[in-house]
Amino acid sequence: MQASFWKKFAGIYGEKKLADKPLFDEFYEKDFQAAKGFCGFNPNAAIAVHTAKEMGMRVALATNPIFPAVATESRIRWAGLEPEDFELYTTYESIGFCKPNPAYYLEIAARLGVEPEQCLMVGNDVTEDMVAESIGMRVFLLTDCLINKERKNIAEYPRGSFAQLIQFIDTL
Repeated sequence: MQASFWKKFAGIYGEKKLADKPLFDEFYEKDFQAAKGFCGFNPNAAIAVHTAKEMGMRVALATNPIFPAVATESRIRWAGLEPEDFELYTTYESIGFCKPNPAYYLEIAARLGVEPEQCLMVGNDVTEDMVAESIGMRVFLLTDCLINKERKNIAEYPRGSFAQLIQFIDTL
């Protein structure tokens, strides 16, 4: 999918801008790392991932693929996890859709070889993450760092903190 991203980029900014790709790569490998100081850290995120895996669940990171792999892998480590903790994680090189497009979630399920109904999408953005429910995925709205720009009613979703998510996973 990297070709799709850079093809679109070149379509907007011109083919000559493809020569700048090494500058983007260097930025994410070096300067982007300073962003860690602005990101929140909640150790319960790693606990939730490890709990799901201990229960035999397959775990994918469905983060909006607006970053290259090097940046997403950094963000994973900033959360106290390792890229290897996930069977799949999305980056702009690896997937052809973004949130909130339901096709994004369908592509993830297809890559995992499962039906959407077999999945649980956990996310903190009402608009971008809870759309997964429209294709049959179960959802859990993480209220730690909740994003609800459209002020949607969240009463219809199973929801709560990371600690409540861990309890919810135990009921599955």
